[in-house]
This record gives sequence, structure tokens and C-alpha cells, in this order.
Amino acid sequence: MRTLWRLGYHAKLLKTNHFRTAASNTSFPAVWMLLAQRSGTIPGLFVVVKKNTLFTMPKTVEDETNPELYLPHPGVRGMTLLNREAFKRTLVVPALKVKKEIVHRVLKSLKQSVLQRPGLKRVLEDPEDEDSRFVILDPHKVPEFSLGESEQQVLKELDVPAEVCKYHLELSYENFKSEEILRAVLPEGQEVTSGFSRVGHIAHLNLRDHQLPYRHLIGQVIMDKNPGVTCVVNKTNIIDSTYRNFEMEVLAGENNLVTKVKENNISYELDFSKVYWNPRLSTEHSRIVGLLRAGDVLFDVFAGIGPFAIPAAKRQCRVFANDLNPDSYSWLLHNCQLNKVHTKVKAFNMDGRAFLWGPVREELSKELPLLGEEQKTAFHIVMNLPALAVEFLDVFRHLLVGEPCSPAGLPTVHCYGFSKHSDPARDIQERAEAVLGTSLAGRCSTFLVRNVAPNKEMLCLSFQIPADVLYKRPCPDEAKPASKRLCTSQDCSEEKVLS
Repeated sequence: MRTLWRLGYHAKLLKTNHFRTAASNTSFPAVWMLLAQRSGTIPGLFVVVKKNTLFTMPKTVEDETNPELYLPHPGVRGMTLLNREAFKRTLVVPALKVKKEIVHRVLKSLKQSVLQRPGLKRVLEDPEDEDSRFVILDPHKVPEFSLGESEQQVLKELDVPAEVCKYHLELSYENFKSEEILRAVLPEGQEVTSGFSRVGHIAHLNLRDHQLPYRHLIGQVIMDKNPGVTCVVNKTNIIDSTYRNFEMEVLAGENNLVTKVKENNISYELDFSKVYWNPRLSTEHSRIVGLLRAGDVLFDVFAGIGPFAIPAAKRQCRVFANDLNPDSYSWLLHNCQLNKVHTKVKAFNMDGRAFLWGPVREELSKELPLLGEEQKTAFHIVMNLPALAVEFLDVFRHLLVGEPCSPAGLPTVHCYGFSKHSDPARDIQERAEAVLGTSLAGRCSTFLVRNVAPNKEMLCLSFQIPADVLYKRPCPDEAKPASKRLCTSQDCSEEKVLS
């Protein structure tokens, strides 16, 4: 086995005297992102690179160079109720006065020195001269309010005085980014909330204990700075393993948790307070569905509202989808209708074991014996309940009776699990082997789906169910009269004949 690891702003400038001061140098702003990916290969199995995304506040290089420059007024420290007026601050920035006819030439020639902070205008009107404009320069790039020789030469060629003006730039709440506001409000040295999950119009946070006194302010800031977000919630307990939902508190906005989402070009509707939905699993849903071909059969044991089932049905697969949560089942039916695949998906509201012992066993018992050597149909069983799915694998032990089908027809299981082990791939494989009662060495693959928490990984273990596990061996004395035989074990490995 190998493991596959894988905002708008507005500002007003007031002209004052010429001035010289010092400023540090920096590079252009850059959006900060965290992305980790590794890959591996397994002969005969799939090879995938996984990318996870979530919403984060932008972080720029200039902020690290001079973090005080774009911070709100220090008086906001400790604020728990949002007061937007308290965030006003005035900065001193350099600027050039140029004729409006050559503004674009100046911008192009001095692009390395012009202000690059997102949302702030680089060109402003001169209230005293309608024929002139002010080109705002980056205080980090113009040390001591003085241009370098090369910049001065460019301006000389454009017939623009190389005299740098000192301006007062008035910043308000609208001009600061979310992370800057929260960094200024929360106690110094404490972690600032920098990411959230977006579910339609809902922003979902997982706040730490030290952030809870500021939770309503944090919620309001997140909603203010992210267009389209009209509700911010915070998870208040862990996910319930039975129905996979959790309690939440509305921090800001409307108390409307029925929302619409779009994943991999498919639309879903759901009540976020009653069903499980995780936007971080979008790539994983796509990965599994990408393994399916038209005509294949998918059994989704813990289907939720259908992120595996519905795209599989759109690929012309036959789908059997189940979920114990009555609300998930209802939204599954709704989304099948919404996406016009209701005729291709058979939905069930059962316990996972009952679903495997009932509809899954019935369908496999009917279909597998009919498979020929040239049969292209593949059977996939998805078990996405990471907290418990491994424990359900025992259901496959002697689930079917009779002669095994061809090896190519054996169903493939995609079983999800969590691990805190130092070697999570080995951990989930060994746990699965213990439940199945057989070794999976050389006939399984493990894919790292995502890091759930420090030292806690979510993985997917994929394998074809071994024939000696899936099939129950027929009794060797079936030809004897019933009065003369008695099988006492499940697989008839032992028998007692009545004398």
C-alpha cells in the first residue's frame, strides 16, 4: 500500500505642506494563501492531488514590513460592541501633482512607486486645480518623501516637477481589512480569526475560547467585509455522530439558516442548522465521482443531502443513497428533484447497517452473479461518516452467499475515518483490517482528505472487498437430508451431524 498525501474602500486626501520623513521599503502586496499538496502512485489504483480551500482575510507584505501603518486607531483595543466611528485614523502619505493629460503615463512609468494598497485610489482630483491630479505614492517605496534618481529622471522627461507633497490620508472603518480590525480590537498577542467556511449566505466560524467575548463584533466585521454574507454563526458544540449536525449561535445578521450552495456546478439547498454540509469537501466529492463511469452503481451509506449521489447520477450512474437523519433525507429528495435526477436515485432513510444488510445486499445478490468477463459495471460503496464508518465494515463479512463473482466485479469501498496517530495511513488500515478480519496489504490505498485539527487527519481508505470476506462459504453437506445435518457457525466451518 502507498499513501496519497497530498474589500471596497474610500479615502479623502487633504493637501498640506511639503515634508520629508523616513519610510521603510517593501515589495508589492500579495495575497497570502496556505496550500499543501503531495502525491503518490499506486499501480491499478487512483492517483490524486488534493487541494483544500477556505475563506481567509488577505494579508499583504506591506503589513509585515510596517504593521502599524495600516492599523486602526489604538483606542479600539478591547472593544466588544462595534463602533465604526472609533476606527478613524489619519496617515501621512507622499503624492505628486501632475497634469491630468499625462496621469496614465506617470502611473505606467512609476508603477513600482505608486500606492498599491487594494481599494485605495491612486489618482485623486485637486480641489484647487481642475486641470491637475494627485498621484498617491507608496510611503514604503518613497523613503524620506524623496524619489530616487531614476524616478526623478522619468519625471524630468515627462516635464513633471519631482517635488513630493505631504498629504493627510483619512482612513475610516471602510478602509481597513477584517484582519486589521480584529488585530486592533483583540488583546495583543492573541490569535485573530483569519478564516471561515462560506455556506451560501452563511459564514461559519469556529471561535476559540479567548475570542468568545468579542464574538458578536467578530461576526459583524465578517459580515461587513464579505459581500453576500448576511448571517454569521459560531459552532457551540462538536458534531453529533448520529445525525452529523451541531448546535450553533447566530453572531450577526439574519436568523435564516436555509441557504443555497453550488459545488462542482451542481446546486443544493439545505437547512444548515439541521444537516451536515462542509464546503471543504468539495474536491473530495469530485475525486470520488471522477472514479465513476456511466452505468456504474453507487451505494452511498451516509449520503447527507447528496454531494456524492447527485453528481454520480448526473454521470448516468445508478445510485442508492441513504441517510439516518430525517432532515438530510428530506433535503436529499428535494435536491434530487432540483437537479432532475430523481429517477436515477433511490433514497432511503435507514440506519447504515440496515441499509447495507437490506438494499445493498439485495442489489449485489441480484447483480453480481450476472456479471460476465466483459461486464464493465463497477460497484462503489461510499461510507463518509469519519467518526464511525470503520466500525460498520464488519457488515461486509459474509454479506453474500454463493460462489464469488469475478475479481473485477468485487465492490470497491471508500471508507472515511479520523486519525490522531503518528502514521494515520497505517492506523486506519490496521483498524479496518481488524474489523474485516483480513489483511488489506497490497490491495488498498489511503488518501489524506484534509487536516481537521492539530494532529487530527481525515482520510479515505479505498479497497475492493476480498471475496473470502464478502462471500459466505456454502455448507459442504447441503446434499444431506435436513434431519441429518446442522450448521452451527455462520460460515459452516464446523458442522455437527445428528446421529
